[in-house]
Amino acid sequence: MDKPKRRKILVVDDEPTFVKLISQTLTHKGYEVLTAGDGQEALRLLFANKPDLVLLDVKMPKMDGWQTCSRIRELSDVPIVMLTGKQKSEEDVVRGLDYGADDYLIKPVGSRELVARVQAMLRRAELPAPQDTERAISYSDDFLTVDVAERKVLVDGERVKLTPLEFKLLAFLLNNTGRILTHKQLLEEVWGWEYADDVDYVRIYIWHLRQKIEPDPSQPRYIVTEPGVGYYFQNEYKMGRG
Repeated sequence: MDKPKRRKILVVDDEPTFVKLISQTLTHKGYEVLTAGDGQEALRLLFANKPDLVLLDVKMPKMDGWQTCSRIRELSDVPIVMLTGKQKSEEDVVRGLDYGADDYLIKPVGSRELVARVQAMLRRAELPAPQDTERAISYSDDFLTVDVAERKVLVDGERVKLTPLEFKLLAFLLNNTGRILTHKQLLEEVWGWEYADDVDYVRIYIWHLRQKIEPDPSQPRYIVTEPGVGYYFQNEYKMGRG
C-alpha cells in the first residue's frame, strides 16, 4: 500500500530563527516544509513544488508579503496565511483579503495555535466541492448571479473573483437562504471548529463579501444582519436547483 502523500507547506520569512522554529514544529507533525527568504524565491518554489499551504510574512526585502500574496493569487488558489509581527488590526485583515489571503496570524505564534490553524486550512482545502456532495444551489436576479457548481459569481453582468473561503461563505449562506445563521455556526462550518470563538472573522469577511456583491454595501440586499445573532441570505427573487 502506498504511503499517504505528505502535505507541503511553504514558509516565507526573512527571519532565520523564526523559519527554523516553524519548520521544526511542522516537520514534527509530519509536513514537508519548504522555506524562502523573500517573495521572489517563494514564487520560484511555488511554481516548482506546488505546496498545499503558504505561510507568508508581511515584511520582507525585495518583494513584501502583500505583493507576494497578490502574485501567488495570479498563479494559484493555494491557501495563504499572512504572518505579521505587529498587533492585528481590522485594516490589516481587510488589506490581506484584498490581496487574496485566507487567514492572518500574529508573530510570535504558539506551536499549538499554528498547528491547529494549519490543520484547519488544509482540511478546508481538501473538502469536496459542493456539487460533489449535494445538489448545487444557484441564484440569479437582475444584479447578482451565483452558480455554485461552476464556482462562478456575476455582479451586474461582470464576473467577480472570490477567494475560496469567500466563495464557501457565500455558498453556505445561499444554501441556507432565509435561515438565520449564528456567528458560531458560520465559523464552525466555513472556518472550522478551531475558529469557533473568533467572531470578528465573520464580521470582517461578511463586510468584505458585501463590498464585492452588494449594489450598496451600506444597505445590504442579499447578506442581511440579524443584530446580535448572525446573518442570512435574503432571496427577493428566484432560486433554482441544478
